[in-house]
Amino acid sequence: MRLHDLKPNPGAKHRRKRLGCGESSGHGKTSGKGHKGQKARSGGSIRPGFEGGQMPLIRRLPKRGFNNVNYKTAYGIVNLDDLEKRFDDGVAINEKLLRGAGVIRGTLDGVKVLGRGEVKKKFHLEVDSISASAKEKIEKAGGTITLISKKVEVKRKK
Repeated sequence: MRLHDLKPNPGAKHRRKRLGCGESSGHGKTSGKGHKGQKARSGGSIRPGFEGGQMPLIRRLPKRGFNNVNYKTAYGIVNLDDLEKRFDDGVAINEKLLRGAGVIRGTLDGVKVLGRGEVKKKFHLEVDSISASAKEKIEKAGGTITLISKKVEVKRKK
């Protein structure tokens, strides 16, 4: 078998529908769009949930409950095994260093260290939050932890 012998399975390839190529093609004249109307025009699509001007269902139903997504604190999660394999002994680790190493990315409210993995190096952490198991492991290895308290702004939707 050679490269020129290879062919796709039967039925795997379909012809592209060629629109507006004469009446005998089966897709001529209106090109499968029917006669006139909004959907026959270019750019004539309606957004999801639009009900022709009638008050949409989503606006007719009462709103209930509370959604915390606008108010929650988004932490960048770092595990001890990530620190162990990326940083040297005695390094002062903060958010700037973690971003530079590519451990955390994006818009975050702070950094939280979790206790997955083992620690043999002495790290000096400056983080916003840390789990109890991570704190115990770092202090057992001889490292130090400094908790940063940022003033949290309440994000409100206007």
